[in-house]
Amino acid sequence: MRDIFHDELDDIGSGVVEMTRLVTSAMEQATGSLMDADPRRAERVIAGDARIDSLRRDLEDRSFKMIAQQAPVATDLRVLVATLHLVADLERMGDLAIHVAKIARLRAPEFAVPDEARDVIAQMGEVAASLMLKVADVVDGRDISLAQAIEAEDDSMDALRRKLFTLVLSPRWSHGTESAIDLTLLGRYYERFADHAVAIARRVIFIVTGVYPDRANGVAQF
Repeated sequence: MRDIFHDELDDIGSGVVEMTRLVTSAMEQATGSLMDADPRRAERVIAGDARIDSLRRDLEDRSFKMIAQQAPVATDLRVLVATLHLVADLERMGDLAIHVAKIARLRAPEFAVPDEARDVIAQMGEVAASLMLKVADVVDGRDISLAQAIEAEDDSMDALRRKLFTLVLSPRWSHGTESAIDLTLLGRYYERFADHAVAIARRVIFIVTGVYPDRANGVAQF
């Protein structure tokens, strides 16, 4: 019976890894649609979100069922409880990719990102992609050292957002309010995407150690 339980637990873990893969692709494609002013690519990102949402519902249902029926303890319980949060984070990351794609679709065939901001947005897309590669490895392998490294990369995203604000608020800005709003929103979407990556990394540390890391206060014991 316990073998069946752990097979199901492993299968849920595989589902989380699949969600991670889908979210990675969604943000990469969303960034591409933004940089290339490609509305068809943006539409594919938006349409593909249904699969991410469906996976979240399935993994939540299965996790709740296992908690209710199997009464897991220790690491198994932490895995299932953390999974409920992980899939919520991943779904929200998918939603943020949609927000990026919608700006690309709204402004097409024009470019939503002015020339002087393209390098910053491209770097934000690269950081998002790098974070997701690390998240996938952290979720699949429960690599604590890699999970801890994700926070440092989140700092890079924060710095890029500040750089974007500097461009938009510069007296030399000549692209109007509409473009400034687009870039402000994009900065927020990429920043929140990175924040969710950090949240996932912290939850994996909790699964492995039973200790939830807190950035401001060291660690909190659960």
